[in-house]
Amino acid sequence: MYISETTVRVRYAETDKMSYVYYGNYTHYYEVGRVEALRQLGTSYKEMEDSGVMLPVYTCNLKYLKPALYDDLLVIKTTIKELPTARITFDYEIYNQNNELLNIGNTTLVFIDMKTNKPRSAPQSFLDKIKIFF
Repeated sequence: MYISETTVRVRYAETDKMSYVYYGNYTHYYEVGRVEALRQLGTSYKEMEDSGVMLPVYTCNLKYLKPALYDDLLVIKTTIKELPTARITFDYEIYNQNNELLNIGNTTLVFIDMKTNKPRSAPQSFLDKIKIFF
């Protein structure tokens, strides 16, 4: 299992009139968590795309437990529980600066060959970096 953490501060533009983070912005936080998890592994979306592999979202599930507020410092905990195949699932937990769990969710992405636009297995270079956690 691979676990990554990153932080982001809630910006005013991400909130509604009540100073709550607008619900749609949690998917942006999930993307931050995914991108930083890959970066911490020593790879990136850009590297994969440059090698001809894209990762579109296949499913997204989220549950709101408590609101995040303007200026909160959020911790995005991103976990990969299974070694990727043609799909990769990221699980998320978002906490505020008081360590209160605010949101949970997951996304499943599919490795797609950009030339054929068809699913393919995860790139070997990526698997070499992540398999040590399994």
